[in-house]
Parts: sequence; structure tokens; C-alpha cells
Amino acid sequence: MAYEGMIAESLSINGDNNELISAYVARPLGPGPFPGVVLIHHLPGWSEWYREMTRKFAHHGYAAISHNLYHRVGEGNAEDVAAKARAEGGVADAQVIGDTEGAVAWLRAQPYHNGKIGVIGSCSGGRQAFLYACNTSSIDAVVELWGGRVVQAEDDRPEKQPVPPIEFTKDLSCPMLGLFGNEDRAPSPEQVDQHEAELKKHKKDYEFHRYDGAGHGFFYYHRPMYCVEQAMDGWEKIFAFFQKHLTK
Repeated sequence: MAYEGMIAESLSINGDNNELISAYVARPLGPGPFPGVVLIHHLPGWSEWYREMTRKFAHHGYAAISHNLYHRVGEGNAEDVAAKARAEGGVADAQVIGDTEGAVAWLRAQPYHNGKIGVIGSCSGGRQAFLYACNTSSIDAVVELWGGRVVQAEDDRPEKQPVPPIEFTKDLSCPMLGLFGNEDRAPSPEQVDQHEAELKKHKKDYEFHRYDGAGHGFFYYHRPMYCVEQAMDGWEKIFAFFQKHLTK
């Protein structure tokens, strides 16, 4: 059996406005080159699940980085920090774009990177992954997992998220994969329909997969919403999508 190993560690990178923010990185041992994946964490915070997800990508042959969007809010338990971030109105969309661009730039500077990068996020991170892909030309693929508030109601225009990401659809710069549960309410099936209609309207390269019997967060094995069959199928689709767009 061939030797297998990885390196995983926390470090600091330059985020929005060149401010230092924390990040967690993982990659296979060896010279590479490895395709890159940037993970945008969800509203519950920069949590253990995202560290595990970062290592999962390394196990599958990717150089992965998960940056901490809540670094400026403070240190401590991920859920406590996330609660404080929510109380402050979340993170500004412009700052998310800047922080994510910093994570992309960090990956591109590594000698073991193959030159291609995908971005993936779930829940609020799914929204932010799509938003980022519509506001940059620096990535090769994006995966949105049940992105809430891609479609925002007319009375949902907070100062930090003033423009619904769906309004940027015409600027989507790369192929997109979207996974959604048909029992979800954020986004609801109707909102996913709106999302897809805009992608079709602007002739974007995308694929959506919708799962019966699944609600929000159906990948989260540590929570009651976990749906094992749907999650396993979803992971297969993610790796097939990134294999197609990041390794050739």
C-alpha cells in the first residue's frame, strides 16, 4: 500500500484591506501539484466541521484553506463568536469578498498548487461562495450548498448585505454546482427556482441537484438534519465536479 499523509495547521493570511485573519489549511504530503479549494464557513461559525471538511479535501488530493470570516469579532468558542457576529449584523459582503480573495491569493502563492481553484460554502457560506464567484474572475469553479439569502426579500436589505447575490448572476465567472434540500425553507424550493431561472436567463454553466427528504444542512452528521444517503450522493457530485474543473 502506498504511503499516505497530510499536513494540517492554522496560520494567518492577509484578508480584506490586508488585515491579518486566521485560517486553517490542509494538503497532502508531497510536492503536488494539487488543485486548490477555498472553504467559506457557515453562520454557526468557523467550526470543527469546517476543519474536518478541510482535511477531507486534503485526503482527496486537494490543497484546502478555510479562512475565518469572524476573526475580527474575537476569539473563543465558535458558536459564541458566531452569536456575537450575528448580533453585529453579520459580516459585510465587501469584507467577505476581500477575505476570500486573500485565501485564493494565499493558495496561488504556494509552490505545490496546480493553478486551479474552486470555492465551496454551505448555508450563509453558500450564499457568500456564489457572491464571490460573481465578483471575481480568479477561480475556476464554485459549489453552493443550500445557500440561504441568495434571494433576499424586499424588506431584507441590511447595511452589510445590501444587494441580493442573485442580482449579480450575469457576472458569474465560472461553472457552478448547487445542492439543495426540497424540505428546506432557507432557501425554499421556490427561491431555488428563482436562482435557477436567473442562471438559465444568463446562459451560465451550472448544475443543480435537489434532494427529496432533505432539509437545511443535510450534510451535517453531528445534527438531527443529517440525511446519510443524500449527503453521500452530494459528496460524490462535489468531487466529480471539482475533478472535472480543477484537475484537467
